[in-house]
Amino acid sequence: MSKLYRSARNRMLTGLIGGISENLGLNTTLLRIIFFISIFATGGTSLLIYFIAALVVPKESNHVDPYAYDSNVRGYK
Repeated sequence: MSKLYRSARNRMLTGLIGGISENLGLNTTLLRIIFFISIFATGGTSLLIYFIAALVVPKESNHVDPYAYDSNVRGYK
């Protein structure tokens, strides 16, 4: 089983749901919809768990941002 990371490519807020979907091989949109419904079903407890998990789960480190500015190249990479 691979290690869970917060996704740097597939993120909207913290990248946690994107990382879970990449790790499990599931559709990200489906997981986001399920999470959104669970916020109301649990009375907001899942939102608290989400932010705690976002603090605990490390960020993906090997992602290269294609829009990052490089001072050695004119313009963007």
